[in-house]
Amino acid sequence: MAIDVEETYKRHGPMVLRRCRSLLRDEQQAVDAMHDVFVQLLVHRERLVDKGACSLLWRIATNVCLNKIRSRKRRPEDPQSELLAQLAAHDDAESRGVARVVLDRLFAREPVSTGTMAVMHLVDGMTLEEVAESVGLSVSGVRKRLRTLRAGVMAREGAA
Repeated sequence: MAIDVEETYKRHGPMVLRRCRSLLRDEQQAVDAMHDVFVQLLVHRERLVDKGACSLLWRIATNVCLNKIRSRKRRPEDPQSELLAQLAAHDDAESRGVARVVLDRLFAREPVSTGTMAVMHLVDGMTLEEVAESVGLSVSGVRKRLRTLRAGVMAREGAA
């Protein structure tokens, strides 16, 4: 049985919006991202079942938000506001810039799903079991991906 998108929106919309707010830190972008999540649900509703809708929505919201963050970094909507934001955070701009470069290099070599798993586990504090269930992998698969990511970080630190 296909997902009832309207009912799912009423029931899980607030959770998806909270997830988007926590990742994007911008109300309007969070609302847009939430709508994008449910648009994806509409497009694929015939293939999806109502079983595990909460974890599916969480994963879709995480991916949509991460994609918006990537796009925002590549093409800021307003270059002037980007410059103002950098000036406002001038005291810490250098360390943030270095961190951004390191993270971009690190995640450029990894599948997008590895970044999603890292955010869920390291930022959101989800257990490996919760991450595995959410992304549809085994716990050992998630552990291996995160271990590979960590090894890449350690190798780059050693080379620096």
